[in-house]
Amino acid sequence: MMRYTLFFCLLVSLSCFSCKTSSNHTISESNNKYSFLALGDSYTIGESVAKTERWPVQLVSRLNEDGYKVAPPKVIAKTGWTTGDLLSAMRSQLNYTRKFDLVSISIGVNNQYQGGSMEEYEEELRQIFKMALNYSKKREKGIFALSIPDYGVTPFGENNAETIREEIDQFNAIFKKVAADFDVDFYNITPISREAARDPDLIAEDNLHPSALMYRYWVDEIIDEIPQMLPEE
Repeated sequence: MMRYTLFFCLLVSLSCFSCKTSSNHTISESNNKYSFLALGDSYTIGESVAKTERWPVQLVSRLNEDGYKVAPPKVIAKTGWTTGDLLSAMRSQLNYTRKFDLVSISIGVNNQYQGGSMEEYEEELRQIFKMALNYSKKREKGIFALSIPDYGVTPFGENNAETIREEIDQFNAIFKKVAADFDVDFYNITPISREAARDPDLIAEDNLHPSALMYRYWVDEIIDEIPQMLPEE
């Protein structure tokens, strides 16, 4: 009986130590770490580049190098998604009780590519921004948007480059207007995407999407501004 009692006490002791350790680990994981929700399409998931080369991941890496301790981004994006697709995914994949320190929005190229109307794009984009506010700890001050790149400069789009350029500019004008209406920072990375017409190293092997180098240039464009959005620890 004595042996059984000692064995039981030992198990309880180990169990309590394990719980305490687990609890402490959870606390250390959550303390001093920022969260990041990246919403978008193929440009957000980095189609045709490694996961570490996606621009949201590169951004987190750069922020961590500067000591901000940002957790890996939660990415809700898929190649081919329109604003309607992103809305559906946000409704099904996000929990309203969770809020993020940073929220990025980059969506619209497939609305243009699939011949969607600009009126529908604006309506659904506004819904995305409204929903994004619910997931941002600082509301509009924690949200930023990246413009739609111009894929007309790629081998995939070169035969229709002029039309693509004009339509991308029109969709971006709507994107910029909606961001302004919601008081959200809008970063115009479209000129960077057009540099691919002169530098093939900015295009991924699929001859359509940005390379890791182009994504790095996008991050260079915004890296000085993003830390100002982070809440103080």
